[in-house]
Amino acid sequence: MPEYRIDGVTLSGKTVSGSITADSRSIAKVKAAELSRDKKFKVTGIHERVTFIYRVQKGTDKPIDGEQKAYTAKEVRDALEKMGFQVKYVRKKLFGTKLRAAPVVDVITFVRVSTDLMKQKLPFNEVMQLLINDIPNATLRECIKEINAELKQGKDSEKVFIKQAPVLGKFTAQMLGLASKSGNMAEIYESAAKFMERNAEFKRNLKSALITPLITLFVLFLACIFYVAYIFPKTAELFIKFKIKIPPMTAATLKMSDWLIDNWLILSFLTFAPLIALLFYIRTEKGRFMLDKYIIKIPVVGSMLHKTAIEIFCRVFYALYSGSGENIEIIRMAAEACGNRYMEHQIKTIAIPMMLERGKGLTEAFEATGVFTKTAISRFGSGAETGTVKATALQLAEYYEKETTYRMKNAIEVIQLSVSMIMMVVLTALTLVSSETALVKPENPHMILPIGPLIP
Repeated sequence: MPEYRIDGVTLSGKTVSGSITADSRSIAKVKAAELSRDKKFKVTGIHERVTFIYRVQKGTDKPIDGEQKAYTAKEVRDALEKMGFQVKYVRKKLFGTKLRAAPVVDVITFVRVSTDLMKQKLPFNEVMQLLINDIPNATLRECIKEINAELKQGKDSEKVFIKQAPVLGKFTAQMLGLASKSGNMAEIYESAAKFMERNAEFKRNLKSALITPLITLFVLFLACIFYVAYIFPKTAELFIKFKIKIPPMTAATLKMSDWLIDNWLILSFLTFAPLIALLFYIRTEKGRFMLDKYIIKIPVVGSMLHKTAIEIFCRVFYALYSGSGENIEIIRMAAEACGNRYMEHQIKTIAIPMMLERGKGLTEAFEATGVFTKTAISRFGSGAETGTVKATALQLAEYYEKETTYRMKNAIEVIQLSVSMIMMVVLTALTLVSSETALVKPENPHMILPIGPLIP
């Protein structure tokens, strides 16, 4: 999220400044106006923290080019001059100033290596410094460098990491921010790494199970349309021209071809318009919510997505749960991390209010949401009775990890077999039609079908 600095003057003439985060400059102006009313000062400027490029030189040395994030070009110039450099220029970077997501593989590597080094009792600041020097991705390297610098300045660790959510991902930023405040950093980093590795593997398997077969079927569909609508009519035209009796399958295919050619515009609209509309809809907040609500009800794949979301919830809950009254916030964070907005909404609007306002227990509140399986409710109930809720959450996460992994392998095999069967049926039908066409004979045995240009 972009960061802005607010400059102002109090009623007594004293200058003040502070920083806020906002999604856009307009939102930053609204927040600045609210702050000015509350704190009784006049806003004199709002500056976004962006990247500046510069060129400096020291004495007769070779000029040095670099980049630096700051609120104004003057800040960069003054800092460089204090270091003894002669500043050639300082300009705002026109492209690439917004934070971009780092590759998931690099983020996982960062978290996993950090976990392993902390388990070896290496101080956190040394871990960060080592990673800054070794991470190949420039975006992630700059992100970690900025985190390390702000932590050294004594800034709130949670806010420092949350600010880097566009690069690290929301879940990772939340977990690492909490880890810096907790007394068990290595354990929380381990849980974050475990989840990220599991999530990446699940997405790879899901793509293998759905995307590749769907692309195969789509290409096969286009090939069939091309054959029926273009190639086949060219052959059938000869039979019609010489008034040859057409066999049944060939006649039916020709009728289908004529129908497709006559109605291709309407068919294209009816096929692609709903898909495009659906894609735009699910990119909205309401669309994503409705997708998450109904996708978990789809047979096979929906069940796996549902149980994976519960697994993620349980992993985060296990990593942060302490058994104290502060665990309402832990439940909220676990709901946000689960990756399903419908589940998150149900937990936040039903379970948490029931626990806070009506004093209901964990199991009863979770059951009221309607998003937890009977197995999960039963296990949480047993854990609440025996005082082992944290251990129960880990057991559930491990159980659903194994179950979804096994089911995913079976689903991939079933889907691949189904695609193969569909391809076999389609290719067999095309072969039969082509064979029937090849066996067509003219009623007049002396009639010769032209196989090339006619010579008068």
